[in-house]
Amino acid sequence: MDLYSGIINQLIEEFAALPGIGQKSAQRLAFHIVNMPREQVERFASVMCEARSKVCYCKECQTLTDRDICPICANTRRDHGVIMVVETTRDQAAYEKTGKYEGVYHVLHGAISPMLGIGPNDIRLKELIQRLEGDVKEVIIATNSTLEGETTAMYISKLVKPTGIKCTRIASGVPVGGDLEYIDEVTLLRALDGRTQL
Repeated sequence: MDLYSGIINQLIEEFAALPGIGQKSAQRLAFHIVNMPREQVERFASVMCEARSKVCYCKECQTLTDRDICPICANTRRDHGVIMVVETTRDQAAYEKTGKYEGVYHVLHGAISPMLGIGPNDIRLKELIQRLEGDVKEVIIATNSTLEGETTAMYISKLVKPTGIKCTRIASGVPVGGDLEYIDEVTLLRALDGRTQL
């Protein structure tokens, strides 16, 4: 039984189709939109449409941008000889929030997953290999610590090593504030292998 009129139900369904939005959140968002001033709703809809039509991939790092070259790649103060490879633009944003990384990025837009039918040609690896023909000193692989992320990291390292470019992997291990008794064995072993001198 539909609780609301057709258009409200459609709006709720559209929000619920977004990743990470459940039915209750979709309802809350739908009613918020309905109660917003008309001009604000029109501006919101306009920005969404404009973003969809104007956002593209950066010609260098493949991140999402509304320019040919994203602000990070266009920044001459960044070290363009160090490339951090990440799975998504969200991962790139997470590293940027630290304010400590001064190199550039390469966004794969996915990870190799034979189970899901995603192979090396389905992510932005070809563009990474083209970038390695330039003056690159190091490739930092910062894919997730999942089976897919590890598979992708191994694949990239096999592509990079023959070039003579330094290839590193981000460390993984015990999170800050984590209790050791609740952490899985693989994470504990990684933490042990990646230990540093004090």
